[in-house]
Amino acid sequence: MGGHPRCTLIGGGRTSPDRAALHNAAAVRYLDFNDSFMAPGETCHPSDNLGAVLAAVEHAGGDGRDLMVALAVAYQVQCRLSEVAPVRARGFDHVTQGAYAAAAGTARGLGLDAAATANAIAIAGTAFNALRVTRTGALSNWKGLAYPNTAFGAVHAAFLARAGITGPAEVFEGNKGFRDAIAGPFEIDWAREDLEAVTRTSVKRFNAEFHSQAVLEAVLELRPDPAQVERVEVDVFQVAYDIIGGGEEGDKRAVRTKEEADHSLPYLVAVAVLDGDVLPAQYAPDRIARADVQALLRRVHVRPDPSLTALFPERHACRVRVVLRDGRVLARERSDYLGFLTRPAGWDDVEGKFRRQAEPVAGEEVAGRIVAAVRDLEHTSVAALSSLLERAGAKEDS
Repeated sequence: MGGHPRCTLIGGGRTSPDRAALHNAAAVRYLDFNDSFMAPGETCHPSDNLGAVLAAVEHAGGDGRDLMVALAVAYQVQCRLSEVAPVRARGFDHVTQGAYAAAAGTARGLGLDAAATANAIAIAGTAFNALRVTRTGALSNWKGLAYPNTAFGAVHAAFLARAGITGPAEVFEGNKGFRDAIAGPFEIDWAREDLEAVTRTSVKRFNAEFHSQAVLEAVLELRPDPAQVERVEVDVFQVAYDIIGGGEEGDKRAVRTKEEADHSLPYLVAVAVLDGDVLPAQYAPDRIARADVQALLRRVHVRPDPSLTALFPERHACRVRVVLRDGRVLARERSDYLGFLTRPAGWDDVEGKFRRQAEPVAGEEVAGRIVAAVRDLEHTSVAALSSLLERAGAKEDS
């Protein structure tokens, strides 16, 4: 739809900052490979903020240090609001807290003063209160686009604020504000906050919903002969059961789309047994529809276990039992996975995962240059990084 070509699109092209935020946030989000932050009542994916912050810092002519600081601001706001003001139980999505985070990070990236920053946050926080139906029942494309839409709106709000538009200053504590209408009572003193919330996030090992990661690691360690599997029994903590196991957010055996597949523990377990991995290839439409996985997912039985629930969120504990047709039982227990806070992934792990996904699209040379730029990000201009990201679609296009 046009727009002045001021900011870069991952994969090629340029457009206005808000549209770049939408496009790039979707590129970050849609695979559902994001990092995660756990709080007792909320799990969010703070790398959702990258699209908004990247557009802001590029527009402002900043460098990698500016990008990291602005992104750290967004992480802090989203993670801390998720801790003290969870909204999932009240029917709202974690994107709701993200409106404040994306606006705060964007404002920092643009170099707005305190008054304009407050107005940007107030506008975005008032305007973008997302319903949890995004991730319940029959899932739609909106699951992967809800946060990119908020990134789009938050960048737009920041530019409105920069132009002098004001927002409700009492967005948190005012009459029918966030606390009164949505979150309920909470306290947070922003003057006492640091920028360390990012150190309490986890990265995914597999391309699947966050709470499935330990289960998938256990299944793939067992890796039975698919032809010999009678059924798979999975015990998990309550949040995992509710979101991906068939609990309060709906049946998880009706799997027809990518969105439903990556939020269905029965599908994820079944495809892991059959394919030996859970990556983007496992979400191709013909893979999802194939009879083998559709039959096996109906023999995956997921149950919540109070003893496992008691360990959450410090642990993602699970038990997996694979019952074979000859009566033998293969079993594995896990309390975390590679990439979780208690067992962090190293640089080599993350780089390997990136190259595996990026090189078929970007080519080995461009992917390697992106890795080098990120490794030395604080000494890299965002314009240089964006130029590499713009080339990421070149191999596929050619």
